[in-house]
Amino acid sequence: MPAQAYAGKECVCQLRRGICDQSCVADMLETPFYVACLKLSGRRCVVVGGGEVGLEKVEGLLACDGRVTLIAPRAHSELERLAEEGSIEWERRAYGGLADLEGAFLAIAATDETDVNIAVYEDAERRAMLVNVVDVPPLCNFILPAIVRTGPLAIAISTAGASPALAKRIKREVEQAYGAPYAELAVLLNEARGWAKATLPTYQERKEFFESIVNGQPDPILLLREGREGDVRELISGAQSDYEQRLSTV
Repeated sequence: MPAQAYAGKECVCQLRRGICDQSCVADMLETPFYVACLKLSGRRCVVVGGGEVGLEKVEGLLACDGRVTLIAPRAHSELERLAEEGSIEWERRAYGGLADLEGAFLAIAATDETDVNIAVYEDAERRAMLVNVVDVPPLCNFILPAIVRTGPLAIAISTAGASPALAKRIKREVEQAYGAPYAELAVLLNEARGWAKATLPTYQERKEFFESIVNGQPDPILLLREGREGDVRELISGAQSDYEQRLSTV
């Protein structure tokens, strides 16, 4: 696994300092990251490096329906299995340069070879595409937060690379606080979106409708924690009736 930028260690970034002086990450905590959720379905995603870290990144991309190409001379046995079943394409060789990124939406480098990681980063930057070199912040134009995922609900936790250990602790706490009931409520509210768009003419009215359910009484989350999905559906249908009556009197 690549070494994180750390004073006194061998330099692993494109600045090639010899011994790291941390100049490459001096402003990392002040960098304002633009947080977005990427739609990867059907998009080509390249992972360079076939070890355990490469496996972790491949699995994350597959979970989001990415079309994964792995480039590595050797690979973890689970990556071999994924290639054999056709879930990923495996190029059994070393990274070959710019052409390997042709048609790719993003690239992730997870090797323990500094020169390879720098090459992937620089080639991706030439193509103005997304690139992440695992555990080397200066070789990334996007970072991967810790994710809590339950059904359609996804919560991202980032410390801007300052402390992955802290991000993992926050993830555990978020998983305990926001579990299945929140995902269930998201699904139920999504079922009402078509009605809201067809019935409520303005954004403000749609916003007020959904907030009246989410923040109303009885609390839909508490009801779902008690297994009372039917009561939540009644809350939603009752709110719909109230808005329809209100509109009919305007």
